[in-house]
Amino acid sequence: MSADFSELRVKMVDGQVRTTDVTDAALLDAMLAVPREAFVGAGQQALAYIDEDIRIADGADGSGARYLMEPSPLAKLLQLAEIDAGDSVLDVGCGTGYCAALLSRLAKSVIALESDAGLAETAKAALSAQGCDNVTVVTGPLPQGHAAKAPYNVILIGGSVEEVPAALLGQLAEGGRLVAVEGQGNAGVARLFFKAGGVVTGRRAFNAAIKPLPGFERIHAFEF
Repeated sequence: MSADFSELRVKMVDGQVRTTDVTDAALLDAMLAVPREAFVGAGQQALAYIDEDIRIADGADGSGARYLMEPSPLAKLLQLAEIDAGDSVLDVGCGTGYCAALLSRLAKSVIALESDAGLAETAKAALSAQGCDNVTVVTGPLPQGHAAKAPYNVILIGGSVEEVPAALLGQLAEGGRLVAVEGQGNAGVARLFFKAGGVVTGRRAFNAAIKPLPGFERIHAFEF
């Protein structure tokens, strides 16, 4: 029996997203419209709407696996960014493109940055199939952002990091917002960074346990 994905989308929004204080109407509409099953492998489609992270790529050494973030924390992070229809957005670590597809319905333009060439190609195909014409997928090191199209009104980091790199903060436009989860596991905290008067400040928003995004590990200095 084939899954009724439209019904599963409604259940995801009502049971996983609305119940975690996500009330932004445009965001909820986007999550009801974007087919999450189109952004996972053919053998994973039946799992597309579960309330868990879905592995979308294996790391080269087994420690850098990539995941499609579970719906609830993703929605909360997007709501925190307060995305406007005129915004330009940088989606850092776009994976297979699901978050970029949501962003395409919320913002004017989206740069979807991915370091894994295979995932980038998957994202391009999936986003094209969904008619997300305002999304451009680019490949490069995630911590460096994409300066060629900066500044951005919104930057979203699609996984937890030890700390937000200065390079990404430097690509914020005046009045821009960067949303990220710092810390791993139950120690993760969602933070909102805001640029005003040329100065970026950050504040704690809520606890969030999401999978880490490889490449953002802090380099610890050797101590004698």
